[in-house]
Amino acid sequence: MNAVATAGGARGIERITTTPDWYEPYKISQAIRAGGLLHVSGQAGIDERGRTVSDDFLTQGRQAFANVGRVLAAAGASFADVVKVGIFVTDMAADLEHVLTLRGEFLSEPYPADTLLEVSSLAQPDWRIEVEVTALAR
Repeated sequence: MNAVATAGGARGIERITTTPDWYEPYKISQAIRAGGLLHVSGQAGIDERGRTVSDDFLTQGRQAFANVGRVLAAAGASFADVVKVGIFVTDMAADLEHVLTLRGEFLSEPYPADTLLEVSSLAQPDWRIEVEVTALAR
């Protein structure tokens, strides 16, 4: 399920939500549609209850990408509409190969622009990856 709420009046900003929306308590939108683009907030490897799915990087990564896909679908889009990806990992040396695997599983040609960063931590200490995207709005 999803909902779209218009905000910003004439600015044409729409908030995209999912059910459940685990970001609502933090005052974060799952996604914003504005100016012909969808800006999807960072998604981690958590399930519908907000629990981390596993300690395993690939399992977390697949769930993070699935969560991105869920938000895109709520906005009427898909991974085919993605033009930019941001991937944040906590251990680049250990997980770069896995990031390439995830890109191959979820993204296709023409591959979107991408930023890959190692960070010292994410919002929860057991998260190992977070994925955000920008996509064309449909």
